[in-house]
Amino acid sequence: MEKSIIKKTWICVALMAVILVADQVLKVWIKTHLAIGDEVRLIGDWCRLHFVENEGIAFGLSMGGKIGKLCLTLFRLIASIVIIVILARQIKKDSRYSLLISISLILVGAVGNLVDSCFYGVIFDQSTFTHIATLFPPDGGYAPLLFGRVVDMFYFPIAQWTWPDWMPLLAGKEFEFFGAIFNIADSAVCVGVALLIIDQLWLAPAKNDEKVEPKSEESDAQTAGNTAEMA
Repeated sequence: MEKSIIKKTWICVALMAVILVADQVLKVWIKTHLAIGDEVRLIGDWCRLHFVENEGIAFGLSMGGKIGKLCLTLFRLIASIVIIVILARQIKKDSRYSLLISISLILVGAVGNLVDSCFYGVIFDQSTFTHIATLFPPDGGYAPLLFGRVVDMFYFPIAQWTWPDWMPLLAGKEFEFFGAIFNIADSAVCVGVALLIIDQLWLAPAKNDEKVEPKSEESDAQTAGNTAEMA
């Protein structure tokens, strides 16, 4: 069991390290090569890198005001610590890979955006529509510790249309699918949450069913204990 726990620990750490490095490398490249609103078209018009910044909520959403920004950063910090504890407990229990990977993805996504919120205001100067930011500027950063803005860049405007006149409430309005702008950390959180839902709805019940039908006869108390251990 110890070997299994060590293996799962390294898999989770390696997965999070790769995602976190990729997330931060791309964000630093975006900050130091593009001005706000600049974009790089990767595949036609529908797959782009489009540089925007927000106050820290996923998919380009923002939370206004200094108090709101500070609360959001602190919340993300506390949430990251709580998820670290949960992940450590699940690894110690030798939980299934699907559960551990889902928690790891959620954790690294939270940490990825937390890095922006905590440090980007200190290590970068201001990005504007006409100015490309400098890493470690001699005159200091654009915001104090904990008040940095999150860098977003993935933009997939797959389709755009105008709602017809006969549509109630929406007539004549423009619509874009998919209009959200996000980053690798946001993606990790979303994939982690989706995997966690799959794990809890399908994989966990399947494992519990296996415990209910053991190869040899067991007492009701022992079966209940095994089921509780898998939960």
